[in-house]
Amino acid sequence: MLRMKNLSKVYRTHMIETHALRGFEIDVKQGEFVTVTGPSGSGKTSFLNIAGLLETFDGGEYVLDGVNVRGLDDNARSKLRNEKLGFIFQGFNLIPDLNLFDNVDVPLRYRGFNATERKERIEDALTKVGLASRMKHFPAELSGGQQQRVAIARALAGSPKLLLADEPTGNLDTQMARGVMDLLEEINAQGTTILMVTHDPELAVRTQRNVHIIDGRVSDLVRATPTLVA
Repeated sequence: MLRMKNLSKVYRTHMIETHALRGFEIDVKQGEFVTVTGPSGSGKTSFLNIAGLLETFDGGEYVLDGVNVRGLDDNARSKLRNEKLGFIFQGFNLIPDLNLFDNVDVPLRYRGFNATERKERIEDALTKVGLASRMKHFPAELSGGQQQRVAIARALAGSPKLLLADEPTGNLDTQMARGVMDLLEEINAQGTTILMVTHDPELAVRTQRNVHIIDGRVSDLVRATPTLVA
């Protein structure tokens, strides 16, 4: 599904070179749920941005669902990103002036789906996250956990092969975070591959595998042990 080999990423300013990733290697299989952990500044964000085709890399190889990303132009990258990937962010990134239906609709319009298919996809996605009855509500009328569910629905509506989640529970209290994690586990059980950056060790142990990053390198690959969460 996703493979990076000997990947490097360098940020350059007038005087300084910062090596965000060096010799970075990871292999994520179709259907896996993998968490990525590590201290601040370890390279987690750079890795996730490259995985999401939001940033380029300087060396090495990145293959996404059989497509070698290296050398693709901006249009090809955008097309691959729109077809293969879904994104969930810590800050929800909902548009406050749009109701839930229209928030989920925005990326589908960019994909060029017709109105009938968009409606079916939106209603199906909001049903999956338990918010079908509130699709005409606005983000401000929802709790933080519900807003994150809308963000998940927005990602799911495009039928991504890989879901990239950047601290999706970071702005939520413990109970809401567990609810969002329950939903992500259900989505993964239905076949969607999920790659999630988190600082929360309770969430990390609930996934199939934990990749720990230090100084731009994978330091270990820990197979998580499922636990019962009260």
